[in-house]
Amino acid sequence: MGKLTVAQIRALKEPGRYSDGDGLILEFTRPGRAYWFVRVQHNGRRRDIGLGPVDEITLAKARDKAHEARKSLAKGIDPTIERQKAKLKIPTFREAAKLVHEEHKAAWKNGKHQDQWITTLTTYAFPRIGNRLVSDIEGPVIRDVLAPIWLSKPETARRVRQRIGVVLDWSYAKGFRTTEAPLRSISRGLPRQPKRDRHLAALPFEDVPTFLVRVREKSTIARLALEFLILAAARSGEVRGMRWPEIDLAKRVWTVPADRMKAGKAHLVPLDEGTIDVLERVRPLGVPASDLIFPGQNVKRPLSDMTLLKILRDMEVPATVHGFRSTFRDWVAEETDYPGEIAEAALAHAIPNKVEAAYRRTDFLEKRRALMRDWDRYCRGSSD
Repeated sequence: MGKLTVAQIRALKEPGRYSDGDGLILEFTRPGRAYWFVRVQHNGRRRDIGLGPVDEITLAKARDKAHEARKSLAKGIDPTIERQKAKLKIPTFREAAKLVHEEHKAAWKNGKHQDQWITTLTTYAFPRIGNRLVSDIEGPVIRDVLAPIWLSKPETARRVRQRIGVVLDWSYAKGFRTTEAPLRSISRGLPRQPKRDRHLAALPFEDVPTFLVRVREKSTIARLALEFLILAAARSGEVRGMRWPEIDLAKRVWTVPADRMKAGKAHLVPLDEGTIDVLERVRPLGVPASDLIFPGQNVKRPLSDMTLLKILRDMEVPATVHGFRSTFRDWVAEETDYPGEIAEAALAHAIPNKVEAAYRRTDFLEKRRALMRDWDRYCRGSSD
């Protein structure tokens, strides 16, 4: 039985808090200005949950709302969060995709990719899920979007899957969904795609700027190593074994010693704004006991290759770590006018022609510096 009565509430004159029992409290500030709240214990902590002003919430209604709040918490449902969700206007997939496109396209230097990103969703996703609320899109319906093109257009299907995932993950981050995109279970529910050629799975270069934005959402040594690897177009072992004495910031160059190079020859890698920025961000994470730039859990040993691959798997990216070198090579061929030998030198590929190799006396360092500057700007979405 409550302690307060309607008559008592009407007669209140002294500011203060007046308890009705069971945690229901009326906070009276002045005549005509009073608010209900219920005090509860949740996860070992005291919580005050507002119920509304006294001129809108009667005593009886306040008791009912307090009772419902206690019941919801007992079931693990936070009424405050539920009210916030109720105020959200959940967008359709089409609306969310257009918002994501507007937010992300500034990071894509390539105008063709800007158009293709939304076009693939318009063609393959919107007809089936465009009008669905993002909160209602689960694995089975996404699978149904992909199934008709999964075998006939495998590369397109993978891109559609990745872009649906971006939209749903964005929706989760905005509070429109309770879970991220269930891409892994979707892939398991689809038939195995035909084997592609023996090239390692590579992320399309058009998707690299957006992917790097996602990588930078968390600052860990492993993610910084992956970001550096992509910007430097380097091999995993070369990056994971990096040590501070190999870096010359004055000359903006990284010297990879011969014992970490596949060809057994020292290699100079130009450093640009992006790679230098990574080095600045990773330096505070190091320890005095090791000069490794990207140490593993044992600070005297480098990160393992599987650590970098796990980042891709956790992010549901259908690519390999080494595949980013192919991504870089594709970008050079399709988006630039740099000669092939400059790109091959940047990748530190051995010259197959033994006669040419014997007479070549340059490593094209300055030309590679210009190439890596353009790649850096592309990856970071800069138009400078």
